[in-house]
Amino acid sequence: MLLLELVFFAVLFPVGDTQDAFQEPISFHITQITSFANSSWVKYQLSGWLGDLQIHDMDSDSGTAIFLKPWSKGNFSNEEMSEVVELFRVYIVAFIRETKAHVNALQMEYPFEIQGIAGCELHSGGAIVSFLQGAFGGLDFVSFKNSTCVPAPEGGSRAQKVCKLLAPYHDIFYTVEKLLYETCPQYLLGVLEAGKADLQRQVKPNAWLSSDSTHERGHLQLVCHVSGFYPKPVWVMWMRGEQELSETQRGDILPNADDTWYLRVTLDVVTAEATGLSCRVKHSSLGGQDIVLYWGHSNPIGWIILAIVSCLIFFLCFALWCFRRLPYEGIL
Repeated sequence: MLLLELVFFAVLFPVGDTQDAFQEPISFHITQITSFANSSWVKYQLSGWLGDLQIHDMDSDSGTAIFLKPWSKGNFSNEEMSEVVELFRVYIVAFIRETKAHVNALQMEYPFEIQGIAGCELHSGGAIVSFLQGAFGGLDFVSFKNSTCVPAPEGGSRAQKVCKLLAPYHDIFYTVEKLLYETCPQYLLGVLEAGKADLQRQVKPNAWLSSDSTHERGHLQLVCHVSGFYPKPVWVMWMRGEQELSETQRGDILPNADDTWYLRVTLDVVTAEATGLSCRVKHSSLGGQDIVLYWGHSNPIGWIILAIVSCLIFFLCFALWCFRRLPYEGIL
């Protein structure tokens, strides 16, 4: 029964006491990636996420759960968590066994990969929306809606066949519905309360500029690096004066080891036109005081410092010249 790959993606957790107000929707979801190289070699990855922050992992060799945060269990007791971990161990074994058993019937050819994600999302108004989706080879395959299995158009006849095979198993659908619409929201609210201090922290970004050469003669790639910020949402743009440059290329926001984030934003320009450009960074931790980095000699602060240093050097040289001439003029 292939829906077994998704049934336990929402875990049985306790009721949370407090609902926190978040400006952006935040979800708890569990993802599974299972790779079938052949009938005897299978590897899986199972992890739990609170928004973009991973809080659970599972060792694929031993089936041991790894809690990545002190508050990853929410208000679940150790005994209750042990039961859930054992449930996952049983599920993984059953999922792999059942998938292998249906390889020929569903005309699946090795190697192949199955992905799944399920959980629930809290919106700022307090509404909680649950979701469950499965994918085959990176394409949408099936989903769970209104207590039924829904084949995705991308899944073709194979997805339709899976939903037909699962239709008689009402107990499975009942379990999925209970996990998604009752226990997942309860756990989400509880873990948000337990990890509130960590989740609502603000870490200011560090930013610096660099450049790379391009394959085109006379062109330069300007790079604005922004690192060490939390939470994840950030706005970075190359500017000319107050004008945003639409040619700005934004990379993916990547995680740092300390749970902060890193972003690389680039701009390809003619070398002679690089002067006067700046990179502007907006982040919630900055309190409205944007970071602005100027490329080359266009930084007005740099000009001021240079002018002050130049004046000091001039007066120092002039004073030294006068000091050397005074004795000779006195003798004459």
